[in-house]
Amino acid sequence: MSIDKSLRRKNSLQRSRNVLTRGERIKVMTDEDRWPEGRSPYGLPKVKVIKIVVKKVKKVKEEEKPAEGEGEAAAAPAPEKKPEKK
Repeated sequence: MSIDKSLRRKNSLQRSRNVLTRGERIKVMTDEDRWPEGRSPYGLPKVKVIKIVVKKVKKVKEEEKPAEGEGEAAAAPAPEKKPEKK
């Protein structure tokens, strides 16, 4: 039974996979200079899968940012704009 389109996750193809296709394994081996020309694509050795983790950047608080001599006007936080909903 298939899953409804509205229930699918949007980032389903963005997560890391633990199995590479044959072409992806050959590409990794050529990048590492482990693939000799003319070799059979069958019976490939194992290739380590590299998981990429994207770290979120922490925002600096407005209160900590201004220097001491700039006065009260610089210490007051600017009004934040709310994103418009579509």
